[in-house]
Amino acid sequence: MTTTTPPVTLDDVRDAARRLKGVAHRTPVLRSRTLDALVGAEVFLKCENFQRVGAFKFRGAYNAASRLTPEQLARGIAAYSSGNHAQAVALAARELGTTAVIVMPEDAPRSKRAATEGYGAEIVTYDRYTGDRTAIAEALAAERGLAVVPPYDHPHVIAGQGTAALELLDEVGELGALLTPVGGGGLMAGSATAAKGLHPGIRLIGVEPEAGDDTKRSLEAGRRVEIPVPRTIADGQALQTPGELTFSVNRRLVDAVALVSDDEIRDAMRFAFERLKIVVEPSGATPLAALLTGRAGPLPDRVGVIVSGGNIDADRFAELCGHREEERAEGHA
Repeated sequence: MTTTTPPVTLDDVRDAARRLKGVAHRTPVLRSRTLDALVGAEVFLKCENFQRVGAFKFRGAYNAASRLTPEQLARGIAAYSSGNHAQAVALAARELGTTAVIVMPEDAPRSKRAATEGYGAEIVTYDRYTGDRTAIAEALAAERGLAVVPPYDHPHVIAGQGTAALELLDEVGELGALLTPVGGGGLMAGSATAAKGLHPGIRLIGVEPEAGDDTKRSLEAGRRVEIPVPRTIADGQALQTPGELTFSVNRRLVDAVALVSDDEIRDAMRFAFERLKIVVEPSGATPLAALLTGRAGPLPDRVGVIVSGGNIDADRFAELCGHREEERAEGHA
């Protein structure tokens, strides 16, 4: 009988936590009696929208970049991202005294591109519907001698992302279930590694937008499935296929994947703003949407949620939430 060593272990996540101490924020955990009453469980929201760069991505980017050799750091870093990983690598590079070149889609949110440039990174754009961002970044890296820090499919990135769940469980104790958004799968893979390493009985529930259900389809098929480029407001989850490493972890540890519509994501963003007093970007709101709609299924008494980020500009936030309110008004006319 052969055994496969997992690409990331609980010890790797703990090691990442030590490396991130004093560099990444230990983000707050919020509670809401209103939310608890609506979903019939105690809900603990790990608010990575208060993380540096406004998203959990800084954890993985810094953990990976900080392990590069002095020679690699001297040459610089390359990455590809629709926004949050872009900002995370740009800031990590600045913290480590090096430079970053980021491949971003032409339609990336303006606020995310501006923030990435604000951290000092060089931006190279491409058309997400016709271009291959990985190939573009790898070609740039080869040409310039840069080290590539991928957005999710790397053991050090996965371990770094898992520190959010590690902190949550350290603060609130054992949970019956943990919900996270799923894009490339790094946050879920790291969270699942940490959570099931500490509490094997915990239920791991991923949440995807309906248009971007590549992980759900892949888990059901037992192999990585590719879908057309998703068109969804959850830009951080608009991927065509799960990562190879992340899927190898998630197929072992994830118990279910729930799907939510763009309208349900808008409602969750609005709920977070009006009742929790926090701003959450669409991708970060998908687990909350799954709770509010009941799409997460029957819940245990204590549930954790990783609110992955809050990077959305005021105009876009008003457009998304206002659009949903207009639809309701028309429905009652």
